[in-house]
Amino acid sequence: MTEMLLSTKDIAALKARAHHLNPVVMIGQNGLTDAVIQETDTHLTAHELIKVQVADDDRAERAAIAQALCGAVDAHLVQHIGKQLVLFRPKPEKPQPK
Repeated sequence: MTEMLLSTKDIAALKARAHHLNPVVMIGQNGLTDAVIQETDTHLTAHELIKVQVADDDRAERAAIAQALCGAVDAHLVQHIGKQLVLFRPKPEKPQPK
């Protein structure tokens, strides 16, 4: 995973942007599957900033899922509150037409 350096100000702005969002990816009892990773990647490509709902009741397990998911999709964990994660990955820059 490429290391993204987000300032405290950047993180606060991302949290504010994410506040009104609804979760677009749900991680159920099967945990972090290939389908969940693919769906997360697709949504991050389209939206940059998403919420993910994790069904697991164990906080340590949710934190492990968050880290594994961020590593798998090259995203930054902006926030982990309860069963919701906020992930951010900047959209790739489009090449300029020549």
